Amino acid sequence: MIFTREKILELVAKGEVMIEPFDDAQVGPGSIDLHLGNAFRVFKKAREVVKIKEEADYIDVTQPITVSSEPLLLEPGELVHGITRERVTLPSNISGRIEGRSRFARLGLLVHISSGFISPGSDGRVVLEIANLSPSTLALYAGTKICQIILEEVTPPAKYVGKFRGQMKP
Repeated sequence: MIFTREKILELVAKGEVMIEPFDDAQVGPGSIDLHLGNAFRVFKKAREVVKIKEEADYIDVTQPITVSSEPLLLEPGELVHGITRERVTLPSNISGRIEGRSRFARLGLLVHISSGFISPGSDGRVVLEIANLSPSTLALYAGTKICQIILEEVTPPAKYVGKFRGQMKP
């Protein structure tokens, strides 16, 4: 079951779902808009083979950067890790899915590649794998409503205890 605006506002008011910072205006008919933060991880400009195995680590091939008022320029075909401004805390009976916004998808912006699921019991800022599929350079601005989270009921309750719990940086 996907929660609608009325239920989302009720869950936030009760403190069962926490979005920090939060404004009622972020809540649409079936999702909550989330804003792009100012911290990113960009890929190092190296031509090396990255072995896709369990021990592979994104930290080895990326480096952190922070932007302020200037945009991050995303070249065609480029991928960066971003993070939401909001910290999202879910109870054990609610999971989330991150989806892009159609206005930006139509410009070639992809906000998650394959990890759009937010496990029940998660707590932290949401990491985004942001890719430019357009032929043009895209300018990403911190504070932009970049994506939305859709909340769903989980039965029976479960809790995420993985290594990314409490993540605050991309």
